[in-house]
Amino acid sequence: MAKRHPSTKRTRSSTARHQHDHGKGRCLNILRQLSAYIDDELAGDICNEIRRHLGSCPNCEVFVSSLRQTVSLCRHRPSPSLSTDDRAMMRQNILKAAQIR
Repeated sequence: MAKRHPSTKRTRSSTARHQHDHGKGRCLNILRQLSAYIDDELAGDICNEIRRHLGSCPNCEVFVSSLRQTVSLCRHRPSPSLSTDDRAMMRQNILKAAQIR
């Protein structure tokens, strides 16, 4: 076992940081596909790739679990009724947010 140099200290952020071989970009790619994954709308090979990633990425695994729970809760709740003005404002906000991206 190699000895570390005495002045080399691990910081809390370096040990607590999420480490795996997929990289941050890989997590973002997985996150972009999660809605379709949860709704079983992806091809089997893509689902297997996502499952492998989730098995090696605790952060994404926790996020998927939370998302599934949120979707389940939303499916079992009645939709709130919105006034015509509320609907128009919501549509305007969505369109404005889409233009920013």
